Amino acid sequence: MNATDSFTARYDDLLEGTYDCVDRIVLNGYCPLLCSPGGFRTWWRDLYGSDDHLDNAHVMRWAGRFARRVRAMAQQRKIPIIEKVANDRMHEIAEQHRPADPNQKGLFCITVHRAPASVWGVKATASGSPHLERKNPPVWANHFAFHIQDPDWGHVTFKICPHPPFHVQLSLNGHEYVAQQALRRGVPFTKEGNCFTQATNLADLDQVAETLRSASAIGPLQEICERWFASAVLCYLLPVAQQQAMDMRYEWSVYQLEYSRNLLFSNGRVMEEIFQSVIDRTRRVLDVGTVRTLFGRQRRPNFRRGRKAPRFEVVVERPTYDLIVFKVHCRLLTLKIYTKGDRVLRIEGIVHNAKKEFDRGYGLDHFAEIAEAMRSLVERFMEVLRSVEACWVTDETLERLPEPSQVGAARVAGLDLNRWRMRAVMMAVLSLSSGVRGFRAEQLAALVGEILGTSYTSRQAAYDLKKLRGKGLIEKIEGTRRYQAPVDGLRTIMAVVVLREKVLKPILAGTVSRRQGRPPKNRDPLDQHYQAIRDEIEQILQELNIAA
Repeated sequence: MNATDSFTARYDDLLEGTYDCVDRIVLNGYCPLLCSPGGFRTWWRDLYGSDDHLDNAHVMRWAGRFARRVRAMAQQRKIPIIEKVANDRMHEIAEQHRPADPNQKGLFCITVHRAPASVWGVKATASGSPHLERKNPPVWANHFAFHIQDPDWGHVTFKICPHPPFHVQLSLNGHEYVAQQALRRGVPFTKEGNCFTQATNLADLDQVAETLRSASAIGPLQEICERWFASAVLCYLLPVAQQQAMDMRYEWSVYQLEYSRNLLFSNGRVMEEIFQSVIDRTRRVLDVGTVRTLFGRQRRPNFRRGRKAPRFEVVVERPTYDLIVFKVHCRLLTLKIYTKGDRVLRIEGIVHNAKKEFDRGYGLDHFAEIAEAMRSLVERFMEVLRSVEACWVTDETLERLPEPSQVGAARVAGLDLNRWRMRAVMMAVLSLSSGVRGFRAEQLAALVGEILGTSYTSRQAAYDLKKLRGKGLIEKIEGTRRYQAPVDGLRTIMAVVVLREKVLKPILAGTVSRRQGRPPKNRDPLDQHYQAIRDEIEQILQELNIAA
């Protein structure tokens, strides 16, 4: 995918590629006929013939019958039922029972957990006729989660509350769907967990993922709902034939959606350094005003007194020792950036309740619009992210200079820049590099001896030249005993010698031991530049909160 944001464009040279993917999808399923009091009474009359038995006792029996049928089926088919599972851990626990054979399809596990549910309650009026209203506050009830292995979506979960009006949630994983489609199209890839870590051509993989964030995704989403729900979940409330006779049709809407942009770096160390700088630099500038603008809120939304105020916060979380997540919350929207695997940096946008966030519609037919809105939100977030320049993390020249190197069959020591002798050799190479025919070891030895003021032999010069050759700073002229410095080598030597001797040394000296009193009237322009740099260094240290 071509870079459409400045953050990706800045590090384009460090990336093997990028891809966008709709990750976690949660759909709400509901039967419109059962969601209104009149519709539920009509459904009840069609089922029982009258309202005679429409009371709380008979309504609550639906949950008991559903639970007994499910447990009997699980016992007969030897499907594990795991009770009292935390809602946020049911997928993780069910994964332990997932069939190892990818060709095995169908139900493989059922988990049960308690959660609040908005269910119908029945009250008798003065005339004796039943009156329906939702119980307030919502009651805590058992929810049954059916974990199914699907040929297109992998691990899918239908979660149903067996109390009327029988609401359902379907959880899907977009990466699983993209992986299956890529296999069918012959696109090679490597996948670790919920992330693609390698692909021959990430652009082809991104094209496959695009089918899940466009209007063409509505068809597969409707198909997965129809494939399993009636025959594998709802049948324990009513047989399939009776569902069709009662015209018990479910409609689906988007509840939660995660949209991620994944940057695959060539080097994991570089990715970690960039990510850490993103956390340090971005959270200092993300105030409430910036967060409101980022989420498209010109002003804080109004909320009634006594109700919980909406979230506007920037947090850094560490759910595990090896994972740091940088999050930005605004009401029911969340943006976060974190590392995935060894070389993938993921920027993710999450809508936790599409009904409350998207006024233009949240039905399944609006899926592409919601995905596009989340893509736009992720890109705005990436425009806000601040990090170091790419050259700051890719140039490892200083780190590699002290390391040993290989020259032919010989292994030579690295360059110790803290030793005056090695710096004198590099200064002498700079002086001799202007010669057209290069220079010999004897010439270098004479010049270094003058700089050091001590004896420096040709044998020592040959050894030091060998160390410079190991780092590629100089090269031997073929067929001669002369040496020359290539352009890149001269730049490195110049940077090391000049910056150390002419820039860092006077700046550090003036910073550590400052002279007190009035400065001279006629200051040299170079001294004025040194003083300006010292002042800027103090400001940097204060920004980093390490100023003494």
